[in-house]
Amino acid sequence: MRIHISTPIDEAAHIAAMFQEALPEAHVALVDGTARDSSNPVDADYVVTGYRNATLFDRERRMKAIFAFSAGVGHVLSLPNLPRDVPVIRLEDAGMASQMVRYVLAATLRFAQRLDVYARQQRDRRWQQMPPRALRDIHVGVLGIGVIGSEIARSLASFGFAVRGFARQRRAIAGVRCLAGEGEFHGFLDGLDVLVAVVALTPENTGILNRATLSRLADAAHVINIGRGAHLVEADLLALIDEGKLSGATLDVFHDEPLPEDHPFWGRPEILITPHIAGTTLPQEAVEQIAAKIKRLERGLPVTGVVDRERGY
Repeated sequence: MRIHISTPIDEAAHIAAMFQEALPEAHVALVDGTARDSSNPVDADYVVTGYRNATLFDRERRMKAIFAFSAGVGHVLSLPNLPRDVPVIRLEDAGMASQMVRYVLAATLRFAQRLDVYARQQRDRRWQQMPPRALRDIHVGVLGIGVIGSEIARSLASFGFAVRGFARQRRAIAGVRCLAGEGEFHGFLDGLDVLVAVVALTPENTGILNRATLSRLADAAHVINIGRGAHLVEADLLALIDEGKLSGATLDVFHDEPLPEDHPFWGRPEILITPHIAGTTLPQEAVEQIAAKIKRLERGLPVTGVVDRERGY
């Protein structure tokens, strides 16, 4: 069994070594500018890819499966020559959920405690106490209640926030009002104080955080985007902040990464920027998950996380 690893050069050898330890019977090789075993150049049985390499599938054509070394699969689905009949399998959590839960809780509590307001007051040397708010009166919506989104919604509800969740198909989460389908989307958005975007990126929801949708939120609402940068229409966010409709945003993902030095977000105190760290893949957990799935596939058993290419996740 041959496994080829396609990840950034600075982490490739370490990841390959972990795969070799998890699957000692396999031949693990590196591709994309790193050393590759030329003595037996047989196509891989499995390819693990952690970044967008446009030439990867010029060479790899006979895989049993392609594994994304991440929860997002856009970098895989957009690759030229991606074989149509080979399943693409994404990571399911692999240590990301707990990180993303903490990130959203921190950002939501920061909003609830008005710490963003007090930070601006500090810069202005102004002392002004704001009225407290009960968490049950703060309505938080989680856009995308899949594996990770469900954990986020559940955690927010356990803190006492009034939580709604939205997905394409109906879900049930204790303590969370779950809405689904196009007909309930506006009802999900209406009056939210905090909107958390963790939905997968598909053609249908590219630009879903736009003037029309964000205008349905409560006045002075806060937007948290930990999904993908392409979900957000950046000019619309800035305009709604300038107009006073939105109080601000916490953003971890962007159209262009790293965020360009001349981007207007840098100069906006209402927007908290983090460098795509809300949910970082933990290599050991990711390798263990992929190795377990490879073992199941080798035994002819089904695995979870297979991507629906029509949906994009």
